[in-house]
Amino acid sequence: MANPHAGEVELILDGKRHVAKLTLGALAELEGRLGDGSLLALVERFEQGRFSSRDTLHLVVAGLRGGGWRGDVEDLLSVEIAGGPIEAARVAGRLLARAFARPEQ
Repeated sequence: MANPHAGEVELILDGKRHVAKLTLGALAELEGRLGDGSLLALVERFEQGRFSSRDTLHLVVAGLRGGGWRGDVEDLLSVEIAGGPIEAARVAGRLLARAFARPEQ
C-alpha cells in the first residue's frame, strides 16, 4: 500500500499494484527525458491543466521507477492502466504534488 506521507502513489498495471514515488534519481531521469523542458515548466503545465499525454507518460514512468519498477516508457505503452489515461494523469499530478509539497502540507 502506498504511503502518501512518503510521497508514494499507487497505480495498478495489468491488475498488479505498484507504488510510484519521485525520488531524486527518478526526478533526474525525468529531467533528462524532458530535454529542454525543466521540472518547473512541467509543474506549471500541470498546475495550469496544460500537460500532455507525453508529460503524463514520462511522469508515471519516473514515479514507477522511483518505486522500484524496472520497466521503461516502451513497457508502459502496452500495459492496461486501471482507470485508463485519466487515472494516469491523476497519478502524475499526485506524484508532482507529493514530491514538491512542504512537510507541513
